[in-house]
Amino acid sequence: MEDVRIVLYGVGAMGTRIAKLLLKKKGIEIVGVIDIDEEKVGKDLGEALATNKHLGIKVSDNPENVLSIANADVVIHSTTSFLKQTYPQIATAIKHGANVVSTCEELSYPYATEPELARELDKLAREHSVSILGTGINPGFLMDTLVITLTSLCQEIEQIKAARVMNAATRRASFQKKIGAGLTVNEFREGMKKKTITGHVGLTQSISMIADALKWRLRKIEADPAKPVIAKTYAESEIAKVEPGQVAGIRQCARGIKGKREVISLDFQAYIGVKEEYDAITIRGVPNIHERITPCTHGDLGTVAIIVNYIAKIMNARPGLATMIDLPVPSATIEDMRNYF
Repeated sequence: MEDVRIVLYGVGAMGTRIAKLLLKKKGIEIVGVIDIDEEKVGKDLGEALATNKHLGIKVSDNPENVLSIANADVVIHSTTSFLKQTYPQIATAIKHGANVVSTCEELSYPYATEPELARELDKLAREHSVSILGTGINPGFLMDTLVITLTSLCQEIEQIKAARVMNAATRRASFQKKIGAGLTVNEFREGMKKKTITGHVGLTQSISMIADALKWRLRKIEADPAKPVIAKTYAESEIAKVEPGQVAGIRQCARGIKGKREVISLDFQAYIGVKEEYDAITIRGVPNIHERITPCTHGDLGTVAIIVNYIAKIMNARPGLATMIDLPVPSATIEDMRNYF
């Protein structure tokens, strides 16, 4: 097989990290780059990535032009978290005959919040004989796919709990800003109103994915808005200094209710100054399952890896909109990408 032809749609903070990993992979050729950042448009990709290498691919703000000549096998899409905003971008890629792997959080399980758009994307992908996947470290794996995998060890399940506690100081600057690190409580509340602070997107999608995998009919899903975590002691990162009484980050919880019982609960915490980072899953059933990863999996590194590792899987998938529970067991693709076809 020839090299897998990749178009990058979005080379912001996460897209840049994905691009740099792709450039190290064998069997992959980046054949186009799309972005709207005026500081990057027209520049060579190497310059846009600050690699000091000339790669011979210019960043363009015209998706139609790029996709019409790229003949891409896969578009790696990394722009925003919300499906209503990304729908036209993804639809354009599909219409040009490209499979899509996206970091869009709502696309990880779009039936939960945007069922109509999900059906439209599925229909469009089938018409053009391509496949689509939204994934990442969370949502996409830690609080849903990994949870579902661990349930395979159970004969009976009464309740599932998953928690992710992470030190935001190790994350990219845009993430720290998104969770309000270093703000006063009033500034945080104002940011929530203006939606400059969005918190974590994906808890509803993760609960829906778990429930559907187990064939549980939930009466409702409750997802709390982000709440500020107030610093008790001084903490800092490379971009933020958090004084006692200021916002260090966020905590968000969500729950799935079956009948009158809470059967799925998710707890996401991200703030500067976390004393112990971990990912934990507890399944109460037969047998009980207790899984804990310490320290927690690095969000940026994990997301980049899972996006790249799913290139081959989405190319081998049946046409349509796929989720992580529709595809084969997750695995790394550390060899030449052409070996996976």
